[in-house]
Amino acid sequence: MSRDRRKSVVETNHPRLGVAWQCRLLGLCRSTFYYKTAGETPKNLALMKRLDEIFLDAPFFGARQMARMLRREGHWVNRKRVVRLMRKMGLEAVYRRPNTSRPHPEHKIFPYLLRDVAITRPNQVWCADVTYIPMRRGYLYFVAIMDWHSRKVLSWRLSNSMDASFCVEALSDALERYGTPEIFNTDQGSQFTSAEFVGVLENAGVRISMDGRGRWMDNVMVERLWRSLKYENVYLNAYETGTEAKKGIGAWIDFYNARRPHSSLDGLTPDEAYCGQPGPPVLQDRNTEAA
Repeated sequence: MSRDRRKSVVETNHPRLGVAWQCRLLGLCRSTFYYKTAGETPKNLALMKRLDEIFLDAPFFGARQMARMLRREGHWVNRKRVVRLMRKMGLEAVYRRPNTSRPHPEHKIFPYLLRDVAITRPNQVWCADVTYIPMRRGYLYFVAIMDWHSRKVLSWRLSNSMDASFCVEALSDALERYGTPEIFNTDQGSQFTSAEFVGVLENAGVRISMDGRGRWMDNVMVERLWRSLKYENVYLNAYETGTEAKKGIGAWIDFYNARRPHSSLDGLTPDEAYCGQPGPPVLQDRNTEAA
């Protein structure tokens, strides 16, 4: 159990066990329980929001190029600050490179299974990813589980940390509500390579696929979802609290699934494509008809 998760278990008003005893039982220092992390300054939060916007348009930009872009816009920042903020946001430039880093022994990396595979039906392939959600006075992390064929968002969660538990909750919810896919594809993020996340998939009998490092195109469906979510909802609202963000993003996801048609789905919504339902009749443009 992560430190943040253990902190959330402690009850300050427990009728029999004081905070000190609960911390001792959980293997948690009492000072750690009371420690509150310092939030980012308003300037850094504004920089993080701008970095997120730039990254959506240019995911191949590294810290040096990001710093140059910010300086051209009048933000006097050095590369070290950009590196720190991008790391906190979970952003990493995407480009081909040899994988020279060794994964943690407990974090197995699975091969990519979707090369040259035709994805033609719902529940054939699901995918997942985590993104950064800027708010007016802070930030959250968002995970979505998506059906690749229909683009339907099957489940999602918000969290204030990059811990794997909120990803596991979203995955378990999707499996309970929609059954099991044949293949589940993610990147090599630590949340998805964790023993807890992988164990849920293996217990469900799902084949696991993982992108190559820096290969954002391998999971392009989720990347397109992030762009739509942020430009159509998150950037327009500047949410104040997690509760507001959860409500607003939830409403947008409902709209995206049920009412937002996709050209790649021949004008169907994700819900219609997932359930195999025909969409409404498409009226022909009068100018086209006359021609």
